[in-house]
Amino acid sequence: MATVDLDTQSFAETVQSSDRVIVDFWADWCQPCKRFGPIFTKASDNEGYGEVVFAKVDTDANQQLAMQLGIQSIPTLMAFHKGDLVFSQPGALNSQQLEQVLDALVQYDGEEPAAETAD
Repeated sequence: MATVDLDTQSFAETVQSSDRVIVDFWADWCQPCKRFGPIFTKASDNEGYGEVVFAKVDTDANQQLAMQLGIQSIPTLMAFHKGDLVFSQPGALNSQQLEQVLDALVQYDGEEPAAETAD
């Protein structure tokens, strides 16, 4: 599944209407974002994560949304389960860390925090 670009309106709609959503908050000028982007895109093509909506939010184009969500540094990765925020972490992840988050999100049943990445 390809990634989808979200704005303020489509963000709320997507998060509320999808069981599992993972969102990459980024900006074009951000070097760590540029390194993380291909890792995120590659994971979105993994058929094992077919039930997860992969989304991206350009924080420069959606500053109000970024402020509402408390984004203070980018990239920031957030995961939602049935509309609830279950994971949030600033900083670029490597592919193994992203897989850990995605595996936890896929298995998440609403009881415990969805994921913690190893530092």
